[in-house]
Amino acid sequence: MSVAIGTLAGREHRVPAPSPRRRRESAAVRWTIVAIAVVFLTIFLVLPLAVVFMQAFSRGVRPYLGALTHPDALAAIRLTLLVAAISVALNLVFGLVAAWAISKFEFPGKGFLITLIDLPFSISPVISGLVFVLLFGGQGLFGGYLQAHDIKVLFALPGIVLATTLVTFPFVARELIPLMKEQGTHEEEAAISLGASGLQTFFRVTLPNVKWALLYGVLLCNARAMGEFGAVSVVSGHIRGETNTMPLHIEILYNEYQFMASFAVASVLALLALLTLIAKAVLERTTQHS
Repeated sequence: MSVAIGTLAGREHRVPAPSPRRRRESAAVRWTIVAIAVVFLTIFLVLPLAVVFMQAFSRGVRPYLGALTHPDALAAIRLTLLVAAISVALNLVFGLVAAWAISKFEFPGKGFLITLIDLPFSISPVISGLVFVLLFGGQGLFGGYLQAHDIKVLFALPGIVLATTLVTFPFVARELIPLMKEQGTHEEEAAISLGASGLQTFFRVTLPNVKWALLYGVLLCNARAMGEFGAVSVVSGHIRGETNTMPLHIEILYNEYQFMASFAVASVLALLALLTLIAKAVLERTTQHS
């Protein structure tokens, strides 16, 4: 059997149809790739999650709930959620402003600003935390002033929020910048020509056009904020019940050989991550059908 692919000078040029054997080999390659992906996901994602929950409930439900209702664990959970909420809100505002400025206007230093936004992707979180130690520590640039006025940044909520915000800096902006660049400025210009103010144009034209990308960036930023360890570890001081977030509290429990309690808190962090993934999947499906 052959398939006609065109004519030249009145003659048909034909090429052999793909053989059944070639099609079977293609299917085999596809199934091999899928199998490799499934194996990797099982080893590096499914099994670790299963182990976390198995260890968390290894002594039963009552010890599990007891580990979660311990004052230090409750304090770590509250602090993690509070820090994530504040840092996500800050990055939401910054991401919108930065993406709007970069995609809608031309100004000197635009490329440098984009580089700065991407910087947290390329540096270690530990270095991000160390930056704030050099700025706000006792021997830091602003340390003397802060001590003289009894202002606590390090080993307190402000330092943890600053470190988390820096680490999660790019997520919202990086989701919005490509989309805003692709959309251009035609709709905003049309709205302004019809008499809309700058704020009206932003809230009625720009923001509705990027709402799904904005929510996607917020989800990624929130997931990163809740799981941050390195930068927060440097600036927190590891004070029980005060400056320990969930990742830090898990490390302390594990180092003290309280394995069940550490896995119990880890299971809460894993559940929050799974909820974020579910929200991400729902959001992606919504954007595909909108």
